[in-house]
Amino acid sequence: MKTQYEGLFICPETLEEAQLDQSIEAVKTELEKLDGTLESSTRLGKRSFARPLRKKKAGIYVVIMFRLEGGQIDALKRRLKLATNVFRTQFMQKNEAGAAQEA
Repeated sequence: MKTQYEGLFICPETLEEAQLDQSIEAVKTELEKLDGTLESSTRLGKRSFARPLRKKKAGIYVVIMFRLEGGQIDALKRRLKLATNVFRTQFMQKNEAGAAQEA
């Protein structure tokens, strides 16, 4: 059974719109290779960091909702570390029962 996840991706602030589209498409491709599905993506825009990370002061934040087998999440993390346009990632499992109550 596929589990629903929410992923936060931080891309370098120097990316242009077309490069950001390519980065999101690359994440979608990696998900599909692992038999996952991308449900939605939301661009939160450029945000400054509280402190510099790897000599960078800001990044472009993107939140995606996707479904993936629980055992495949580590494989996704490994694949995304190789991507040059993804600076940082964070994943959180969504509680579907809680989401139904919020609606």
